[in-house]
Amino acid sequence: MEFEKFIITNETLLRLSFFFGLFAVMALWELIAPCRKLQVSKPLRWSSNVALVVVNSIVIRILFPTAAVGVALFVAQRGWGLFNYLDAAPVVAIILSVVLLDLAIWMQHVAVHYIPLLWRLHRVHHADLDFDVTTGARFHPLEIIFSMLVKFAVIILLGPPAVAVVIFEIILNATSMFNHSNVQLPARLDKIVRWFMVTPDMHRVHHSIIRAETNSNFGFNLPWWDRLFGTYRAQPQAGHLGMQIGIPEFSDPKWCSKLPGMLWIPFISSREITDNRGHQHVVQEK
Repeated sequence: MEFEKFIITNETLLRLSFFFGLFAVMALWELIAPCRKLQVSKPLRWSSNVALVVVNSIVIRILFPTAAVGVALFVAQRGWGLFNYLDAAPVVAIILSVVLLDLAIWMQHVAVHYIPLLWRLHRVHHADLDFDVTTGARFHPLEIIFSMLVKFAVIILLGPPAVAVVIFEIILNATSMFNHSNVQLPARLDKIVRWFMVTPDMHRVHHSIIRAETNSNFGFNLPWWDRLFGTYRAQPQAGHLGMQIGIPEFSDPKWCSKLPGMLWIPFISSREITDNRGHQHVVQEK
């Protein structure tokens, strides 16, 4: 009880501590031992990606002041949701809640790839021309709002303990930064770790410019869902050093590495875009 009270009371401090702490660790790791050479200026990309994080934080704070934890507390007070109905043991409810919330986010991730309207929003994440720790937090504000509403719906259905929601949010943010980082675990270690959590090599495949690879390895945290539902791909066809990151139509840094262009990506349909090499591309619906 004291542990749960501590987690809920210090939610903001814990989340920020894990966020900035792990961000610093992964950024330093990328600096010391990067997996791939970056294609775009790091100051340009980082300033835009971080600016997008700031925009998203402000939007969420304005629209959803209490966020997912507030919804969990509200649901618990009214006894709504599966775990409240079953009166499950706290430890069981916490563990299952974290696992099921992760499954829900995996399903949401699959949906934003296959539903055209949602893919428009998610293109902002995949249009990054490089793959590093800042990519893990690069999402369009409208997608962040959609994701929050999905979490609210799942919380109402499950009735998870509020502490489970805090733990899940911390883990999700931490693993997203870890598995988007421009680093590489030793092959033998990666082979073991990816049975328990998504590794950078596993998720990097998902950011390939090749459609079949983009539509694989949807997991952010737990790697089991991709194996279970047949969307797991071990390695990219061109190898981690040879693969190309991004979306074919969005190869101009003005769309991918500058905040105004990133925010406008969802609203681009079938129109010509001139990339930085002077070639013409037509953006097609996915």
